[in-house]
Amino acid sequence: MTAIVIFHNPRCSKSRETLALLQEQGIEPQIIEYLKTPPTAAQLKQTLVALGMSAKDLLRSGEDEYKTLELANFSGSEDALIELMCAHPKLIERPIVINGNKAKVGRPPETVLQIL
Repeated sequence: MTAIVIFHNPRCSKSRETLALLQEQGIEPQIIEYLKTPPTAAQLKQTLVALGMSAKDLLRSGEDEYKTLELANFSGSEDALIELMCAHPKLIERPIVINGNKAKVGRPPETVLQIL
């Protein structure tokens, strides 16, 4: 069986709620604190495919980095945006739960139940 993975930020209430929800289901996911261990570009691309999202859809527009990097007007390629997200992981929406080739953003946390 494929291990369930969560891109987790312990300071985020939605991330903590999503982790608790998984644990209530008897699941002990592999926890990746993505701010400490950012995904590689390849990992993020694979995650985006599993989510069925573009990199722009996964951006946290409220973060200071979003404004500093002027990402509201970003006109670069998808690959360039993915590289920026890996270099500035705060830009990545959280939490993300991955189960094999399926993934969901835990906003609200209950959405991750769809991929278990």
